[in-house]
Amino acid sequence: MRQSQQQSQNPRPASRVPRPATLRARLEQLYEAYNREGAAADPIQIVRRYARPQDQEVVGFCAAALAFGRVASVLNTIEALANILGPEPAAFVRGFDPAASHPELRAMVHRWTRGVDIAALLWVLRQMLDRHGSIEAFFLEGYRSDAIDISDSLDSFSRRALALDLRAVYGRVPKRAGVCYFFPRPSSGSGCKRLNLFLRWMVRRDQVDLGVWRSIPPSKLIVPLDTHVIRLGRCLRLTRYASPGWRMAAEITASLRAIDPVDPVRFDFSICHVGMMNACGYGRRQGDAQCPLKGICRPRGGRVAPAPRSPRRSSRSS
Repeated sequence: MRQSQQQSQNPRPASRVPRPATLRARLEQLYEAYNREGAAADPIQIVRRYARPQDQEVVGFCAAALAFGRVASVLNTIEALANILGPEPAAFVRGFDPAASHPELRAMVHRWTRGVDIAALLWVLRQMLDRHGSIEAFFLEGYRSDAIDISDSLDSFSRRALALDLRAVYGRVPKRAGVCYFFPRPSSGSGCKRLNLFLRWMVRRDQVDLGVWRSIPPSKLIVPLDTHVIRLGRCLRLTRYASPGWRMAAEITASLRAIDPVDPVRFDFSICHVGMMNACGYGRRQGDAQCPLKGICRPRGGRVAPAPRSPRRSSRSS
C-alpha cells in the first residue's frame, strides 16, 4: 500500500475535541466574520482580479506556489509576476517560449526561488495546457473519486508534473531542481500546504474562494497546513500530532469534517487569520485573552514562545 494511502485512509478526528456543538457554533461565527472579499491581506485578492477561469487557475497556481515568506514579500513577488503575465495569463503561458531570454522573469528572486525556477514552472504549466487544455484536466487524470481525500491525486499530479520536460529551461537539470519545490507529495510526508491552498481556491466557492473547478467536491480537500493552522489545530485539540506534515493536515481536516462533512476546509481562511492577527495564545504568555475562540481551547498547552518580531509575518505565506 502506498504511503500516502496509509497516511490518510480513514483519518480519525483528534481525541478530546471540544464539544461539537460548541466548536461548530464558534467556528461558524468566525467563518461568517471572515467570509468576505478583502477580509485580510491574502494572495487570493490578486487572483480575483481576473475574470476568466483559465486565467484564474494559471495565476492561482503561480500565486499559491509562491506563497511562502512574509506576506508583504509574497504579495510583491506575485504582483511582479502578474505584471509579466499581463492581462491574459493563460494566453501568455500557452505562448511561453522557454528558450527566450525573458530578462524580467529570470531576474526575479523570492527567498531561495530563482527566476529560472519560475520560468520552469511556467514551462511545466504550458505543457499541462498543451496536453490537457487546463490545469484542472491535468489534475483530473490522476483523480480518484472513490478516495476519502485528494492525497493520491496530489501524489499523481506532482509526479506527472515533474516528469514533464525541464531541460528546455534548465539545460542540464539539477538533481534537485528549484521547480520541484512547487510540486511536493503527500507520500513523502509533506503537508503540501501550497498545493492544498491552490485546490481550496479552485474547488470551494464563497466570498473568498473562486470555485473555478467543478469536478472535485469540497469534501475531498485537505486543510493547507501552515504555522497558524498548526497552532490553532493544537490549541483546539483538532490534532494529536506535534510535527507538521501530511498526517497532521489530514487529522485536522478529519476533525473539521466531523463538524462539516460536506465542506470541512471552509474554516481554514478564518482559522489562519486568527493566527495572523496574533490573537491565538497557544504557547504564549498572553494566553487566550485576545482569542475569538476563548473558552474552547487550551492556549497554554505548549512552551511559551518569545513574542514575534513583526505582526506582518504570515505563515500562510511561509
